[in-house]
Amino acid sequence: MNQKTSAPARIARDRFRRPLRSLRLSVTDRCNLRCQYCMPEAEYVWLPRKDLLSFEETEFLTERFVALGVRRVRITGGEPLIRPQLPGLVARIAAVAGVEDLALTTNGVLLAPQAAPLAEAGLHRITVSLDTLRPDRFRELTRRDDLPRVREGIRAARNAGLTPLKLDTVMIRGLNDDEVTDLFEFASAEDAEVRFIEYMDVGGATGWRPDLVFPAEAIREAMARRYGGIEPVAGQDPAAPARRYRVPDGRVFGVIASVTEPFCRTCDRSRITADGRWYRCLYAADGLDLRGPIRDGASPAEIEALIASTWGDRTDRGAEERAELDRRETLVPLTDLRADPHLEMHTRGG
Repeated sequence: MNQKTSAPARIARDRFRRPLRSLRLSVTDRCNLRCQYCMPEAEYVWLPRKDLLSFEETEFLTERFVALGVRRVRITGGEPLIRPQLPGLVARIAAVAGVEDLALTTNGVLLAPQAAPLAEAGLHRITVSLDTLRPDRFRELTRRDDLPRVREGIRAARNAGLTPLKLDTVMIRGLNDDEVTDLFEFASAEDAEVRFIEYMDVGGATGWRPDLVFPAEAIREAMARRYGGIEPVAGQDPAAPARRYRVPDGRVFGVIASVTEPFCRTCDRSRITADGRWYRCLYAADGLDLRGPIRDGASPAEIEALIASTWGDRTDRGAEERAELDRRETLVPLTDLRADPHLEMHTRGG
């Protein structure tokens, strides 16, 4: 499984001609926080540890996706820094020829001591999830008291050169929507770019309601009121999830508006769970098992053919379809989540 990949012989495209360009690799379904929008329940069903992909299997799959056009890889979870020896996996992925951008998303709690080893292993950049700057709200949102450790992790990532550094903030009406400009100022002080994310009705968001969504338009209005106007950044990547805006002094922020302004028609992302199930859309009900064929001895060519044919049939536009509903409620009932943990957001790696 150590065969390296050169430039792709072909670029896989789906039925809307969207290329397979960005891959999100979950390395664990577990997390050390219990954020309201992701893991609001008291108990969860976890993936069996024996089913998790080994680092060698993860590297092998990355090579197959790169052969079909993937150039951006993001390591996710759950919380990826829980996975033991993670710098070893980073080194393997960084060594795959064709990976141009290797990033990691983390809640930052365990980041401070790991930032330098991850950078040394070949990680390019970090995104830290941070939804509030207020200790009481942090405890309310996460059911933990780790805000100081998150802030320490952000500084460590910057000092380790894991840049451009991004901060992801899920905006929830009535909970943290009064911190828009505070979070922007904090990100600027840390040489980071904040990305405000609409509260999405995906996976285990069992507390989601339409009235809790603080929409992109309201975020832009809050920024314009404070800074005297905003303008879209020129030359943006149409496949990127965030729309980026500039305030008059030149500083930039992003907005990910999957609920009110979905961008499915340019989406080039897919996700592999920690146990090797591939999802072509965050809203998809079913995923393709890739672990089984690998452990049954399928060749690289056979795995690539399976991936290419499956992506070629893709018509997913989950966020757009949700936006078209007359009545929008929680995506997955709690009973279904208990029966299949793959439906959880923390398993798929948002």
